[in-house]
Amino acid sequence: MRRVARSGGVRLATVWLGVALFAVGCGHPETPGRGGSEADSTAIEAKAWIPPLSPDALKRTLRLSPVPAVPVDPTNRVSGNPDAAELGRHLFHSRALSRAGTIACATCHDPRESFADGKKLSMGVMQLERHAPSLWNVAHLRWFFWDGRADSLWNQALVPLEDPLEHAFTRSDVVRTIHGEPTLRTLYETVFGPMPPFDDAERFPPAARPVPADDRAHQLAAAHAKRQRARAGIQGTATTGEHHTHLYGTGFYHPHQRAWDSMTPEDQEAVTRAFVNAGKSIAAFQERLVSARAPFDVFVEGLREHDPDKVAALDPAALRGLELFTGKAQCIVCHHGPLFTDYEFHDTQVPSNESLLWSDSDGQAEPPRRPEDAPPEDLGRVHGVERLRASEFGVGSRWSDDPNGPSRVKVDYLPRHLHEGSPEFKTPSLRNVALTAPYMHNGVFDTLEQVVEFYNTRETARPASGQSERILQPLHLSPSEAEDLVTFLESLTDDSLDLSSVRAPR
Repeated sequence: MRRVARSGGVRLATVWLGVALFAVGCGHPETPGRGGSEADSTAIEAKAWIPPLSPDALKRTLRLSPVPAVPVDPTNRVSGNPDAAELGRHLFHSRALSRAGTIACATCHDPRESFADGKKLSMGVMQLERHAPSLWNVAHLRWFFWDGRADSLWNQALVPLEDPLEHAFTRSDVVRTIHGEPTLRTLYETVFGPMPPFDDAERFPPAARPVPADDRAHQLAAAHAKRQRARAGIQGTATTGEHHTHLYGTGFYHPHQRAWDSMTPEDQEAVTRAFVNAGKSIAAFQERLVSARAPFDVFVEGLREHDPDKVAALDPAALRGLELFTGKAQCIVCHHGPLFTDYEFHDTQVPSNESLLWSDSDGQAEPPRRPEDAPPEDLGRVHGVERLRASEFGVGSRWSDDPNGPSRVKVDYLPRHLHEGSPEFKTPSLRNVALTAPYMHNGVFDTLEQVVEFYNTRETARPASGQSERILQPLHLSPSEAEDLVTFLESLTDDSLDLSSVRAPR
């Protein structure tokens, strides 16, 4: 059961006075000074009730709140557009945008699960290999997915729709679905104008998309062929032609690509333009997912306003945990700023998740029975960089609304070699972290207590390799310190959220 940060009315004044005194020690410009004897007596009284924050902890704490306003994305012309966001809300919750009508964006990012899904590994039309991250405050990020393979929120929204393991849909099906559903079509045309006649199946065939070389359909085919050969006792590796022939027959020509190639360049352009518009609308909706009023934020607001009632939003255990978070436990090294993330990628030597599954050719998930059946190691960022640079929908692409603007600099000068040799994954935000178990990119830890224990002892850490984080050493926290740290993390839970505007339309 999740612990809730507690307040105690009897200690309101002493909590505030103790923190205010140490703010003076930090030279905080908004904190008034005190006379010597009065200040000394206050410090003694405060210490009797609660351990005060150190000057360093206080200074760092003030940098962790408030959450800034949602930025406007210059690469998305409908960023901040309420009509586009409403279209995006409908699309985000629509199961019609998947192969069998069973998967929506909200399947893995459910508002009832704090925009995650509560599963170790997410499930699209097939088993996925990673845990779904929460989407709170996602508009502030600069890289998307655990491996950063998308460089904008609208780019990220498009990827799962055509991923064979996630929605397993195609761009022609997406735009035909919008065109054929009266509510979606009205919302779309309100923002982007009249749609082409996407119901003309001869001009705009269903199941049509350009199939990239790194498409997961190819990866699934290769994995299937590898298992089949191993089970048949055949040595060596299947060639591309062999596994494509095995799945689709002689003269493999991906049916999605075949349908795409049957269209004129002008119609391909129209489909892709409408598809991108859909992604940009989903991004506009996701900009609404803002969480900024956790007890911790109330506490920091109280520090700035000298309000003892607000300062009391954190109880003594949470304050001790905050001191650890910003100091001895070193969490703040990677989890800093108002989103509690450095937005970058690290190999923290997270252990493997033994529940990782492959899906067999009949679509049934099965555990690896032999080493040759196991999926390849997830290398995270190094493959993410490759996919990012090959992306059709990058911020510097023709589909961006600001292709030559500052957003593309982060990609133009992206150093791939810095991520080689280790599986690196993005530092997640810690806001609402108590609501988004399980944890890590592979969902290997079920509780925050297990996460803290992993960093505290490092006993289950994978062996270091390549670019593993050398800074990570056992923390030697006592059991009570580990509990206090978890209590502080729970104080980042925003219980004031109004989900009425982001739930599925009725």
